[in-house]
Parts: sequence; C-alpha cells; structure tokens
Amino acid sequence: MKTRPGGRSQGPVTRPAPRWVEPVPVRDWMKRRPVVVRADAPVAVAADLLRAGKIRHLPVVDRTGRLIGIVTDRDLRQLVFDPVVQEALGETAVALSGLEVREVMTWGVVSVRPDTDLRAAARLMRERKIGALPVVEGGIVVGILSEIDVLAAFEKVLGARLTTVRPLDTASAGEPYDYGFPVPGAAPDTNEGTVD
Repeated sequence: MKTRPGGRSQGPVTRPAPRWVEPVPVRDWMKRRPVVVRADAPVAVAADLLRAGKIRHLPVVDRTGRLIGIVTDRDLRQLVFDPVVQEALGETAVALSGLEVREVMTWGVVSVRPDTDLRAAARLMRERKIGALPVVEGGIVVGILSEIDVLAAFEKVLGARLTTVRPLDTASAGEPYDYGFPVPGAAPDTNEGTVD
C-alpha cells in the first residue's frame, strides 16, 4: 500500500492491462513506385533525381530492375569532400561526370517486404541507423519506407489508440505514467507531466 501525503493510506494501484497495437504492414505506409536509378548511370543523374524529387534515398537497380544497392544524398556529399576529388578540385565537374552510381552507392542494402510489420521495419532502421528501407517483392523495388513515413504512422497510431490520459497531480508525483499529453478541458497548470 502507498501512503498519501498527510498519512492516509490508499489501496493498491491498479493499472489497465496494456493493449497491443495490431500488426501494421509496411505496404500501408510505404511510398509506392519510388524513383530508382541504374547502377551504370552517371552520378550527376542520381544527383538530379534526388534534387528534382526532393528525396534523400535512391534505390539502385541492375539492368533487369532488381535491387542491388542504394545511394543517398549523403553519399554524394561525401564524394565531393573525398580527398581524391579534392586533389582534382580544378577539374571537379569533369571528375564527377565520369563516375557511375555503382562507384558511390552502398552495395549491402537492407530491404523489407510489403507484408513486414511496421514495428520490425522501424526497429531495423533504428538498430542499423538507416533513414530508409527499399520495399522489395520478388527482387523488384515496389516501394520505399522512410523515417518520415514511420513517424507519420507513429503519430496516427498514437492518436487513434490513446483513450485516456492521466495528468500529473500531487498524489502521483514521481510515479511514471504513459503519456504526458494535455487533457482536454483541464486547467493549464494540471496538464503537464513527465514521460518515463
């Protein structure tokens, strides 16, 4: 039993049982028909595709359309600052135009299937520290899941699943609780809390 300030005891605290979110397939949140680039394309083409599409990740495919890698805006930025390229700064445009995507892309690309659970995909992205996952079916890229897509799903799931919020009050100070979101209609000084 816990004792409230003032010496009054209260019964055991009962918390509702957790409700697990049903599995959500990646296909529900991925971007379909993403822009891809061939491995033998010039680096300038990849840079133009990234810039024109306002995207940061570009799946790389072979001649048959099968996923073989990924090139990112970061890969291209690192290329510009590479010491070998720095030596040829006077000839940078010429040096870069001669490179193919295969020379700067990441070959060991991590991908998921459309029916992969979104939670597993998000965990994979966090553990591997990657910003996007190509979504592949039969070796062919059918979508891409970015960290922005995962955050959008997270926001929607939290909004749909949140049914009650317990604000921080003096009786529960110091106890962890699930969400510190404002309670509609609550006074401004009672709607703040901490998330542990």
